[in-house]
Amino acid sequence: MSPAVPGPRRTPAPGKRAFAATWWGQAWVAALEDSTLDAGRLSRGRTYARKGMVGPVTVAPGQVNAAVQGSRPRPYRSSVHLPVLTDPQWDTLLDTIAARAGHLAALLDDEMPAELVDDARHAGVPLLPLPTELDPECSCPDWGYPCKHAAALCYAIAATIDTDPFVLFALRGRGREEIFARLRALRTAAQQTAAPPSAAGVPAAAAYAHWAEGPPELPELPEPAAHTTGLPVAPPPGTGLAAADLERLMADTTARAARLLSGDTADLHLTQHQDAIRIAASNPGPEWFHHLIQNTGTKPTAFARLTRAWRHGGPAGITVAEEPYVPDPTVMKAARTVLDAALAEMTDSPTHLRTWRNRLTLTQHGIQLRLGPDARWYPYLQDDDGEWGPAAPADSDPVTALTAAWSQNGA
Repeated sequence: MSPAVPGPRRTPAPGKRAFAATWWGQAWVAALEDSTLDAGRLSRGRTYARKGMVGPVTVAPGQVNAAVQGSRPRPYRSSVHLPVLTDPQWDTLLDTIAARAGHLAALLDDEMPAELVDDARHAGVPLLPLPTELDPECSCPDWGYPCKHAAALCYAIAATIDTDPFVLFALRGRGREEIFARLRALRTAAQQTAAPPSAAGVPAAAAYAHWAEGPPELPELPEPAAHTTGLPVAPPPGTGLAAADLERLMADTTARAARLLSGDTADLHLTQHQDAIRIAASNPGPEWFHHLIQNTGTKPTAFARLTRAWRHGGPAGITVAEEPYVPDPTVMKAARTVLDAALAEMTDSPTHLRTWRNRLTLTQHGIQLRLGPDARWYPYLQDDDGEWGPAAPADSDPVTALTAAWSQNGA
């Protein structure tokens, strides 16, 4: 359900002032300023915000958007993205709020209690943004990260967060009304399930003896049954299913179950799109490959690139191919330093590594390194059509990944 967040919010009037007065508003500004090493663009963003160059701001789950006036007549479309919380994380956060009456009282007064943020963080739920979570985006041609327009938007929204901390909740995926409705439901359920105290109670010795017995021992897991080829009956006519196809799926299911029993859960939570790529990467044959492309609606060349991405990195390889993200700036800076030193030894001509999100690009050689969520570097090469595709398996060392791409490219 989308959070009940009002439409465009008017940003505060310009002036020489701090952008946030409350501790939670200041935490928003600190997350922005800690997310980048580019002090110049932050300074220009502050100037833009103070001059009132940020238009009405719209808050939606996972993003805040506004038009920001730059040097050109037409304003740019700027936004800042923040990951929404998963349903289990929301359950944990709401339980944390409900656990203390003071948390709820503070929120009713439009205040963000620091104890709530600490309790949520200890439970593994980030309520306030981390520097690595803010993901700016802008229609301007500036490659800065963030550009001055997105930085201005971040500064401008800080005062709104001051007066309405539920903007932070809305950015995480749920609005004020939905949160209070869920808290009321939790309170009602707790009252209904509260059992009256027992008059007699349980003798301590008996309770301890029962506890000391421990849980019953579970039997050893059986070995996976060998897959038998051949179905007991043929698929019904007219279904479009072939016995050979179903037998292949049975074999695949058996193999996945065996991996799960051994503790390998890497491909447990795949989407239908990702699972189709996984199957294609197992070399099922040209007919299956063609059907998988058709049923996913993916262009053949893009599907082939994703298949290579799976072979080089499994689920993480697919994530790297499809979803750029914002890593720790210090990690990117350290990688760039060692790569610059390696490139100085590999070539006599000047080289330039362009940084964007989790990607380091050697434009003149058509080589790109992408940092994955598994802290490994994935080498990519650019083809004649300007598309980037996986070139070799990932490696934890960026120089090793660069060398693999370099040799593949014949640079």
